[in-house]
Amino acid sequence: MSPSPESTNGKFIRGLGLLDSTMLVAGSMIGSGIFIVSADISRQVGSPGWLLVVWIITGLLTLTAALSYGELAAMMPKAGGQYVYLREAFSPLWGFLYGWTLFLVIQTGTIAAVAVGFAKFLGVIWPKISIDNYIIAPIRITSGYAISLSTAQLVGVLLIALLTFMNTRGLKLGKIVQNIFTITKTGSLIALILLGILLGWSADAVHINFGNLWHVGGTLQDVGQGLTAATAFGLFVGICVAQTNSLFAADAWNNITFTAGEVINPRRNVPLSLAFGTILVIALYLLANVAYLVTLPIEGIKTVTADRVASATADVVFPGRGAVIMAVAIMISTFGCNNGLILAGARAYYAMARDGLFFRRVAGLNKQHVPAWGLIIQGIWAALLVLPRTIKEDGSFGSLYNDLLTYVISAALIFYILTIIGVFVLRRKRPDIERPYKAFGYPIVPALYIIGATVILLVLFIYQTATTWPGLIIVLTGVPVYFFWRKSNAGTPSGDQPT
Repeated sequence: MSPSPESTNGKFIRGLGLLDSTMLVAGSMIGSGIFIVSADISRQVGSPGWLLVVWIITGLLTLTAALSYGELAAMMPKAGGQYVYLREAFSPLWGFLYGWTLFLVIQTGTIAAVAVGFAKFLGVIWPKISIDNYIIAPIRITSGYAISLSTAQLVGVLLIALLTFMNTRGLKLGKIVQNIFTITKTGSLIALILLGILLGWSADAVHINFGNLWHVGGTLQDVGQGLTAATAFGLFVGICVAQTNSLFAADAWNNITFTAGEVINPRRNVPLSLAFGTILVIALYLLANVAYLVTLPIEGIKTVTADRVASATADVVFPGRGAVIMAVAIMISTFGCNNGLILAGARAYYAMARDGLFFRRVAGLNKQHVPAWGLIIQGIWAALLVLPRTIKEDGSFGSLYNDLLTYVISAALIFYILTIIGVFVLRRKRPDIERPYKAFGYPIVPALYIIGATVILLVLFIYQTATTWPGLIIVLTGVPVYFFWRKSNAGTPSGDQPT
């Protein structure tokens, strides 16, 4: 029998057991990415074998990072997670820059993207829900930007509002929603894999893909400075650039660290949930790509309509009905993913506010022992990010949050690298602190992550300049904000959060 949740006035309720924590890790990771991004990756690397290699690299990086974070989580099992680790390893400024970027784009932009993704797939079933079916047609603000409200945008905003409200009602409701939807969507992904392999098996696709596993050809994408995977160096650059897709699809595994103040026996359960959740998801992601490759030829994956690879695979198994079946599965997936993102993100802002580095109201908990103001402010900003549109050269409209997320993928990778460097720094700075769990394979395994992620980062900054340097600017906007908040809230921090 698991320990009963603890509750004290003004403090968090420790109500997340190992299963709940694992479901939060897995549920926050599985959104819509795995069902779509393999098409773009295939164009970047050119062959079935290299497509699988990209996902294997992502799996190794994600698992290595999660196992390294386990040491920090066991040392400092407090609300705020990665923000706290960076603050303690380096300085409050570094912690704030991460928290600021998390609030400005990483967490809220992902919430906006996932919410509109939910709406777009609802539109497969109910065509009136469309990103181009306007309630308020785009109003141009500048030559490059506009604001609109389509039926899909409205559904996205309403979904954010619903999940935000539900999570203000207490941890129990939030975790019930998370567990139900994570189990359901994990089951859906397993079903897609099994049905694809067992019923969708195409002898032609298997012959083409696995008979020419490493042959690079067909439709190839420019991965920077005119390079494509047709050359050896271009392939290397393509593999690194492709990580922006696969790592983003596998991101948010660290969100459980934000909620450590609510985990039962966090010194044990947070590291274990990081390991179990990432292993589960990465295994499913690899198998999903195998399912794609045994049902669809590689050129079909590269050129599938709207990059909906999973829908095309489902259509092989259920001709004519695949799009609707996958729409329902992805709606379930995105609903659960956004619940986890919304639940966890507010805990990071709470920790920042406790240090006097965010809005003061966010430093408190409501009667249900959750940071309601953090949830509300996060929800408002995420909903606002749904509305702005970018204007493309051909006059069509994109979404601002997609551009922002593209910009900060490299910045997020910088913070991951810094956090794992923090494992080494804290071993030296605080050697006597209790470490119930120590990073797997230390120092070699964490060092390999730092080296591998740094190589990817350097390639991105050299060959994807238009989408990486703006991310640094977004991070740096936090520097003056940090000094403003530190000065205006001088003497008012609430101290360390209850654990």
